[in-house]
Amino acid sequence: MALAPPPTVALGSVAFAVFWVLAVFPCVPFLPIGRTAGSLLGAMLMVIFQVLTPDQAFAAIDIPILGLLFGTMVVTVFLERADLFKYLGKLLSWKSRGPKDLLCRICVISAISSAFFTNDTSCVVLTEFVLKIARQHNLPPYPFLLALASSANIGSSATPIGNPQNLVIAIQGKISFGSFLTGILPAMLVGLVVNVLMLIVIYWRVLTIHKDEEDPISQVAEEEIMSHQFSPAIMAHCASFNSEECSDSSEPTNNLQNSSQVHTMTNQKVHSLSEVQMGVSSKNSKDSTTTSNASKKGTSDTNPSKDVAVVVDRPIEARIMHSSQGKEDYLSLKWKRILWKSCVYAITLMMLIAMLLGVNMAWAAIAAAIILVVLDFKDAGPSIDKVSYSLLIFFCGMFITVDGFKKTGIPSALWDLMEPYSRIDHATGIAILAVVILVLSNLASNVPTVLLLGARVAASAAAISKEDEKKAWLILAWVSTIAGNFSLLGSAANLIVCEQARRAPNNGYTLTFWTHLKFGLPSTLIVTAIGLILIR
Repeated sequence: MALAPPPTVALGSVAFAVFWVLAVFPCVPFLPIGRTAGSLLGAMLMVIFQVLTPDQAFAAIDIPILGLLFGTMVVTVFLERADLFKYLGKLLSWKSRGPKDLLCRICVISAISSAFFTNDTSCVVLTEFVLKIARQHNLPPYPFLLALASSANIGSSATPIGNPQNLVIAIQGKISFGSFLTGILPAMLVGLVVNVLMLIVIYWRVLTIHKDEEDPISQVAEEEIMSHQFSPAIMAHCASFNSEECSDSSEPTNNLQNSSQVHTMTNQKVHSLSEVQMGVSSKNSKDSTTTSNASKKGTSDTNPSKDVAVVVDRPIEARIMHSSQGKEDYLSLKWKRILWKSCVYAITLMMLIAMLLGVNMAWAAIAAAIILVVLDFKDAGPSIDKVSYSLLIFFCGMFITVDGFKKTGIPSALWDLMEPYSRIDHATGIAILAVVILVLSNLASNVPTVLLLGARVAASAAAISKEDEKKAWLILAWVSTIAGNFSLLGSAANLIVCEQARRAPNNGYTLTFWTHLKFGLPSTLIVTAIGLILIR
């Protein structure tokens, strides 16, 4: 493709440069407007500079990708409410046998959760748990934070819903969920094992400060896990984070001073109980009031056994039971919540099975989200408000900006120079293509790299064979994702871990650029090379 006229090339390059600067460095001093506004600014400049017409700009927005992102975000919100991420946090320290065992658990849990709930979500949810466990046992946090971030990136490479660039590749390359999974899963598993071994070898001395058999990692207390309620979808692809914004709601303390405080907390949280019940009758409300009054009188009784207060161990529930009616209400609520949570997990599993069977991924995710909203049987506003609309808008602006930059002809001209040396029908060509993707992913970010290179790389491979076209897409997905481990700025997941750890209450920790690079550089090169051999 020939270059566009010089004015178009110059103005299109300026618009893309504005987008790139604000996407990679969203808080630059001269224009600290952030990534989302930066992408819209780049898109607007493409239209103002007449690189694209308004109709072309709207046509550049990929609706299926936005639909898939929206659906998976809503499903993730309901999984959070169903306590899935609380259970993941508890798994980190359940019967652990020491620092090395903990490191392996972090890597495995981070990778698996990232494959199905995106790497950004996993990092948002697990960072404070990891930091807390390390602090409790006087272990340096940085090996565990590196394990979390790097494993999240590796794990997210296995599925189309693991990260945004995979969404783009799966939809543009028309690769089914099952084909994507089977094509990259062997590389992901071996890469994860190699990454774990490298972490243990590099930080062996740090991880043996305490003898494993003498310092087992005890399970994190339930109240400490419940003190962290996250809204993972909101945090996706942000440059800076506030831990207070991650909190779903203020949690009641476990050591309640008296039953009056419990009753007050119940009234404050009664709107949240609708996630496990369709509604509370007025009769039950009267019973609750009567029970509270009885509790106040019971504090002066000499025989406390007559009034037994039982606090429901839920982050949004606090109930007192002084009678058989109260116990029945509690059991009813408990079983309703168990049933509701089971339905959430079942619907999510059905969504994944539908994707594996070849159902349109965007519609499968949206259908699962709508079913969960209907099943919740209440106003969906609070749940849907947790969707990261700023991320969806960022993608809209990025689609327009990248499409405008393609119109300048610069990406095509650069690819024409590299194509003879980057053919995937021989090892040298694959290696050169991988280096190009790795460098661009760290300079221009992975999603723009996929949007810029994807169609041209696939077209070049399609000239060889249909199988090579699919392999080219999978190589692009693998390298662009693993490239995120290269440096602290390589992926949003790295930045999330860094910022979550730095802003963590009570002794936050700063993961420096050089600390990450010392591990990220060798890990990225070795894991990428292994994956290129295994991808089929």
